[in-house]
Amino acid sequence: MMKRLLILGAGTAGTMMSAKMRRVLPRDEWNITIVDQDDDHIYQPGLLFIPFGVYDESDVVRPRSRYVPKGVDLLLAGIDVIEPDENHVRLLDGSIVDYDYLVIATGSRIAPDEMEGLTGAGWQKDIFDFYTLDGATRLHEAMKDFKGGRLVLNVAEMPIKCPVAPLEFLFLADWYFHQRGIRDKVELVYATPLDGAFTKPVASKKLGGLLADKKIHVETVFNAGSVDPDKKILASWDERELPYDLLVTVPTNMGAEVIERSDMGDELGFIRTDRNTLQAQVAPNVFIIGDATDLPSSKAGSVAHFQGEILEHNLLAAIAGKELAPDFDGHANCFVETGFGKAILIDFNYDVEPLPGRFPLAKMGPMKLLEESRMNHWGKLAFRWVYWNQLLAGRDIPLVQAQLSMKGKETSAVPEAA
Repeated sequence: MMKRLLILGAGTAGTMMSAKMRRVLPRDEWNITIVDQDDDHIYQPGLLFIPFGVYDESDVVRPRSRYVPKGVDLLLAGIDVIEPDENHVRLLDGSIVDYDYLVIATGSRIAPDEMEGLTGAGWQKDIFDFYTLDGATRLHEAMKDFKGGRLVLNVAEMPIKCPVAPLEFLFLADWYFHQRGIRDKVELVYATPLDGAFTKPVASKKLGGLLADKKIHVETVFNAGSVDPDKKILASWDERELPYDLLVTVPTNMGAEVIERSDMGDELGFIRTDRNTLQAQVAPNVFIIGDATDLPSSKAGSVAHFQGEILEHNLLAAIAGKELAPDFDGHANCFVETGFGKAILIDFNYDVEPLPGRFPLAKMGPMKLLEESRMNHWGKLAFRWVYWNQLLAGRDIPLVQAQLSMKGKETSAVPEAA
């Protein structure tokens, strides 16, 4: 009798895992099925560039079916509920899909309704997101028409998908308005719940310095509570008010609705996951990858890529009745676009914050860590090809390891403990 591996979500993490597991599981013993609601695969890092006219929809959307490997069944259907005690998933049409092992890669979503007034009269008029294709496309039109005033970018609460994306948006906005010759007429404001530009001290100092150099004001510890779309005011829970002419929002990020219906998540719908093995707490034959986890790692495509190698090993170990390897260390690797053809590269994990140095080779680089360079910018743009051709196919990226390497990093940059 054929055994069944079921993967929920055909985004970055799910597609990658389907390719990895199809290569290693015998085809005459294992059926692999991947489920998603539609056939549109969105290259999410590309959404950042749409508001500035660098990319358009054709650059970021391709059919999921093109990237799901042969030998994997793609099922386009909505998911109603996961029932781990029964080892099956119930779809919205009432049908049931059984499994022996389950990989949940349902990602995260924005939940703008979580903030009072955010989706009121100003939504998609002078309030926009850029974490969805529709939001990024509409924001592009608003940016073209913007003649000046105060642009406020607000992060509602953490965690969010791609934690550096709000900074990148502001850096690119600075570049964009310079290109249009109206930068002196635009006030850029970053309203963040954090106490600095980033979550880690060394990187926060570097990125905060860049924001200051570009005359982008940072409103720290700003826990947004409501929006008054008529007065155009963003208000925090401690009653601070930020007037805006254009509000760019990163709303509350939550897990997929199916996780809440299945009673498998925390208060935001992220699934309780072992931080090192990627096994779900709910059942030993369920594993989680990508943005769906509740792990204190970044919700980014690079993290899913690094998780994939560990998850492949642990799925095979679980199938063989062997002990799981606690090898995922929270590794994240991100290009941070800073405008004017430059970017910063950061490389870190649960315990090691982004540090200056060289990557991936200690002395030769060629990429600089925590420092602006044109090479990093081209690396950012080249990643789109890597994504479609390497990452989704579950292939290794040369010289980039699943676990963080300290080679080339300047540990002397870490401040001494008080």
